[in-house]
Amino acid sequence: MSKNRDDSPLPRFQRPRYGVDAPAFPATLAAVGTACCLAAGRWRPGRNATAAAGTVLLGSTGIYLHTTLHGKLRIWRRELDRAGLKGDERLLDLGCGRGAVLIEAARRLPTGHAVGVDLWSGKDQSGNRPEVTLANAAAAGVADRVEVQTADMTALPFADGSFDVVTSALAIHNIPSPEGRYRAVDEAMRVLRPGGQLIVADFWPMARKYAAHLGQGTLRGLGPGYWYGGPWLGVTLLHAVKGR
Repeated sequence: MSKNRDDSPLPRFQRPRYGVDAPAFPATLAAVGTACCLAAGRWRPGRNATAAAGTVLLGSTGIYLHTTLHGKLRIWRRELDRAGLKGDERLLDLGCGRGAVLIEAARRLPTGHAVGVDLWSGKDQSGNRPEVTLANAAAAGVADRVEVQTADMTALPFADGSFDVVTSALAIHNIPSPEGRYRAVDEAMRVLRPGGQLIVADFWPMARKYAAHLGQGTLRGLGPGYWYGGPWLGVTLLHAVKGR
């Protein structure tokens, strides 16, 4: 059995398990939607509006769960293929969580290396711990090319130009202040080598602000497969290349 940095046994998975993003959110949607539907069956006044609200909330719950369990994985596979990796790159994933993007990237790096950093908060992803990420890497057969570190993305412990690619999926927006979010974007560019790629997926208002702060990059909506409940929480991809 694999071990973590403290030499304690890692969980053993037959396949990677990436958990649910912000699990309290879909649980709340489902609870309120169910309550509305039950209320509509009991109360005559406002029955149609209450039933409609419940239906929308339950539908949003289904869309959210599809995105977090399936949709985002398919989209990241597509985007990593579009990045044109040669297979020998060093890649850094900011806010790697349980490793969904980190591990998909590592599959494309047979002679490269993928590093994930996180502060391992359990609020934004269920079961978010470094040993779970390492167990997922082992289950995917890429443990030899994956490394995880506890680090703050606003002050990365890496030298300038250390990586060929930096990725991040729905992580930077969790930094509470705009200044902190911009520092994280600046840090990502700092640790990229000249010509390296920055690939960030975040909610569309945030992604637009990152691009404006950098003064460069292309923005592209990722579509219904990356909706967290509906188009009002759609995700946009920022792609930027560091100047040489």
